[in-house]
Amino acid sequence: MAANTVKFHKGNVQVVAHRGVSGLETENTCAAFIAAGNRTYYGVETDVYRTADGKFILNHDGNLKRIAGEDVCVEQVSFDVLRAAVLYDKDGVKRGDLHPASVDEYIRICKKYGKIAVLELKSNFTDEEIARLCAQIESLGYLDGVIFIAFNIENLIKVRALYPNQSCQFLTGEVSDEIVAKLSELKMDLDVHYHSLTKERVDAFHAAGIKINCWTVDNVADAERLADWGVDYITSNILE
Repeated sequence: MAANTVKFHKGNVQVVAHRGVSGLETENTCAAFIAAGNRTYYGVETDVYRTADGKFILNHDGNLKRIAGEDVCVEQVSFDVLRAAVLYDKDGVKRGDLHPASVDEYIRICKKYGKIAVLELKSNFTDEEIARLCAQIESLGYLDGVIFIAFNIENLIKVRALYPNQSCQFLTGEVSDEIVAKLSELKMDLDVHYHSLTKERVDAFHAAGIKINCWTVDNVADAERLADWGVDYITSNILE
């Protein structure tokens, strides 16, 4: 583990903790978020789904099987059922304090430690759900501290319909001239798999006024190369 945690010379790039510091603590738990809070990360990334009873829960896969050993579809059960699940620690043994985190817990931790909340919208949310989610974060006084990200660009468009100046990043595995044009039109930024980037592509997005986040970078040499190219953010499980 120690070899992976050596800090790289990051220049002006900001580092985002992927699902919290998921290289040290179980992903998307309060423990992982607090681990990020106690390190030099700029932001903390997580994933949000709707539950069957219309609430919101933080989880990546949409199913608890990998992190809890339970074949439970997140969108098909209640918030309380999901909260009761006990998750595996990094050693594969269940740990009593590890449960799927709530939006409130995540936002409060980010706010307490002064970290930007990078919130991936995983469900295909309705307009009403987006409004409730944003209002929930706004009630905690931290909507300005949130960057919304999503593979489904319609989720981001719904956010912008309510909050025209809200920071949004479109998630994609690949880049193209069409994506440059679309994001320039929507005034949104990019969150892309780092293998898709070259120095020329970074320059093209920046020329269009688009900031670049890239995922998931755990190797110091890769991170330093991307920093040299001028990416704005690097999302990582462990770099810091």
